[in-house]
Amino acid sequence: MDLNSASTVVLQVLTQATSQDTAVLKPAEEQLKQWEIQPGFYSVLLNIFTNHTLDVNVRWIAVLYFKNGIDRYWRRVAPHALSEEEKSTLRAGLITNFNEPVNQIATQISVLIAKVARLDCPRQWPELIPTLLESVKVQDDLRQHRALLTFYHVTKTLASKRLAADRKLFYDLASGIYSFACSLWNHHTDTFLQQIFTGDEAAATSSLERTLLSLKVLRKLTVHGFVEPHRNVEVMVFLHAVFERLKQFLECSRSIGTENVCRDRLEKTIILFTKVLLDFLDQHPFSFTPLIQRSLEFAVSYVFTEAGEGVAFERFIVQCMNLIKMIVKNYAYKPSKHFEDSSPETLEAHKIKTSFFTYPTLMEICRRLVSHYFLLTEEELTMWEEDPEGFTVEETGGDSWKYSLRPCTEVLFIDIFHEYNQTLTPVLLEMVHSLQGPTNVEDTNALLIKDAVYNAVGLAAYELFDSVDFDQWFKNQLLAELQVSHNRYKPIRRRVIWLIGQWISVKFKSDLRPMLYEAIRNLLQDQDLVFFFNFCSPVDDFEFRTEQFLPYLESMFTLLFQLLQEVTECDTKMHVLHVLSCVIERVNIQIRPYVGCLVQYLPLLWKQSEEHNMLRCAILTTLIHLIQGLGADSKNLYPFLLPIIQLSTDVSQPPHVYLLEDGLELWLVTLENSPCLTPELLRIFQNMSALLELSSENLRTCFKIINAYIFLSPSEFLQVYSGDLCRSFCELLKDITTEGQVQVLKVVENVLKVNPALGPQMFQPLLPSVFRGIIDGERYPVVMSTYLGVIGRVLLQNASFFSLLLSQMACECGQELDQLLGNMIEMWVDRMDNITQPERRKLSALALLSLLPSDNSVIQDKFCGIINISVEGLHDVMTEDPETRTYKDCMLMSHFEEPKVTEDEEPPTEQDKRKKMRSGTIRTNCIVL
Repeated sequence: MDLNSASTVVLQVLTQATSQDTAVLKPAEEQLKQWEIQPGFYSVLLNIFTNHTLDVNVRWIAVLYFKNGIDRYWRRVAPHALSEEEKSTLRAGLITNFNEPVNQIATQISVLIAKVARLDCPRQWPELIPTLLESVKVQDDLRQHRALLTFYHVTKTLASKRLAADRKLFYDLASGIYSFACSLWNHHTDTFLQQIFTGDEAAATSSLERTLLSLKVLRKLTVHGFVEPHRNVEVMVFLHAVFERLKQFLECSRSIGTENVCRDRLEKTIILFTKVLLDFLDQHPFSFTPLIQRSLEFAVSYVFTEAGEGVAFERFIVQCMNLIKMIVKNYAYKPSKHFEDSSPETLEAHKIKTSFFTYPTLMEICRRLVSHYFLLTEEELTMWEEDPEGFTVEETGGDSWKYSLRPCTEVLFIDIFHEYNQTLTPVLLEMVHSLQGPTNVEDTNALLIKDAVYNAVGLAAYELFDSVDFDQWFKNQLLAELQVSHNRYKPIRRRVIWLIGQWISVKFKSDLRPMLYEAIRNLLQDQDLVFFFNFCSPVDDFEFRTEQFLPYLESMFTLLFQLLQEVTECDTKMHVLHVLSCVIERVNIQIRPYVGCLVQYLPLLWKQSEEHNMLRCAILTTLIHLIQGLGADSKNLYPFLLPIIQLSTDVSQPPHVYLLEDGLELWLVTLENSPCLTPELLRIFQNMSALLELSSENLRTCFKIINAYIFLSPSEFLQVYSGDLCRSFCELLKDITTEGQVQVLKVVENVLKVNPALGPQMFQPLLPSVFRGIIDGERYPVVMSTYLGVIGRVLLQNASFFSLLLSQMACECGQELDQLLGNMIEMWVDRMDNITQPERRKLSALALLSLLPSDNSVIQDKFCGIINISVEGLHDVMTEDPETRTYKDCMLMSHFEEPKVTEDEEPPTEQDKRKKMRSGTIRTNCIVL
């Protein structure tokens, strides 16, 4: 591509590529895509995006195409790779001038230079770093900033490389430029502090930007540039200087107003200081040991003493708390149970921690966390009153919540309490004892304190197991507090029900649950979401007893359903559906009288949730439990249910990405509880071929669905889909795991079981490979056992087809028929121990015994082996009848026996009944499976 003639043409096409008209845009994009592999194209792009007289949008497109081309064509081994000559020219052109006036384009240029550096620096591009170091010294503000921006992106990219040789190069680079980076940072930092002191805001803002970039460079060099950074004096001097600079910058934030243009950048720089410490602690815990004492003193002073008031802002407090938490939890600082087995570095760090966290310090931290940081704010209380749903969504995990102070505070409390529970338990118990009895509803501060203390007791539930008699506390105080109906007592009622939820799986007597359910019902009648969200645990708990809950089932279910109708947020509806699902799952068939309203509402909710796939997943989960509870009566839901299954399991529909797993589970449950096969239910199986082609983690569920169809209506199902199923299985067996092979063959075995006459013909293409697997002595016992099960059924139930198969295999293998039969019997007898299930051992024994009436000499020669495995199989299945003192086949069952279900067992599904009916027999020679 000739640069002079091409530049005008490329510029014209790039201009078209900025158009909003698709008729102009699409051809331009196609043309640019064709030019990507043309020699000289990227040189033209470089000339265009470095020409500041051109349109900004055109230059933006040019720099993006250049950046994307680096990923595709810069490596020497890439198809259509750039020539070494062109790359050399491009590298030189990229660092000729750092004078880009547009910030966004300057950032993209810096990123693309870093991408090239990742591949070429320092071997093919040794001049890059020296050029950058010289450029950041220039007096021109724009050039200096752009060079520093590029320096940062290059350092960041090189620091991210992980191969040993690359790490060694970065260590060498860090050693060579660390001193310069420190002096650069100090220079810009001092300049900023001086300018902010004199009130020169414009100059201070410019200097602060350079301070931030140079600090970003130092962060990467410090954290990733040294194997043992504590042995480098300059590194440790810089890290100690971080604390002094932090104090200076925090004082700056106090002195300048919130409207100051520097404010936002200043806070970002303060946070970056803390990130340096946190990253260094994470990557080099033992090198951080000399900084533990100072870090704890610094963080605790700003978070838990008066020093932080008026200086510390919320995100800085969060970072300080994270620093304390990481030191407290760091496993490198925890000695072994036997101190002498611990490293000296661990013992040194532990000693520093122990000397710092004295009883007075821990007590002050605990009290401050609870009495200051745990308190509900006026803003939160107002939000609760004005927007309960918004408050609930935030409190239970909204996007802004995870970045806020409260969750960080609670995590720090949990970690410190866990680490120092013996010291802090008496402190917390003292706070609890000071709050005995009801609190004056007029005393807002006292109510908030009680809420905070109860929060702490809930968070520390596992640590307080031996110290709190929760059952007595519940009966003597908490239950009474749930019954205080005054509006100002709402925070306490809400906190108490949450507190019980925290303790219910830790320490809560079963006989107290009816009292709890009564209290919960009263709270739900308020239809307050905050109460509802703390209702889940008593239903989710593993010690839940259905009979205790049944008296409250109707009213609870009704109240929950009303709440589901009233809420509007997707997250809230999902949570309500989760609780409804838990209730349905717990009470099972006893939910039937109460679900009519929910059944009528779900179609409307499904329609409303068309744009909210996660809500639809929650609906699918609810339907799964609903079908299990309704059993055969779920057939009445088919007009609504089956289209949902159809959509969720159709891989050609975009929603399947979200809905497939739950949709398959719903499909399976629907089949298991279906009393009969309807045309609509049969039609859904059209989705299965594409699902089997996916070979995804859902394959096991797909096989269960196929088996469910086979047990539901084998003749009707196989008449329509046997051909498709056989083709899918043949494709699957070409490339599938051992477990997958077993699953496929189990389906074949089930077909042979329910349709012994036609089953072998349906899966005739599969059977030769099964036969060949037996002859070849398949080495995986589970697969061999399944092979023998399939051929055993063919031999026992359809002898004529077995003869045809034997003849076919003799022709394919080029062996005499009798020789092949003898080899098969010999291998069968030899590998009988591969079969571990008694029913399959019995099947194999009966199959081989069925050969004995033949006068074939080959079979007669194997007589002893067949009789031997038959006797062994007989021993496996015979048990002594205690009444008659005679032996009988334990696998025989009369048609008249009714399956017994204990109270702990779920009632049998329709599929369970079908399996029982198919397996029941009184014939002594029948296989029970």
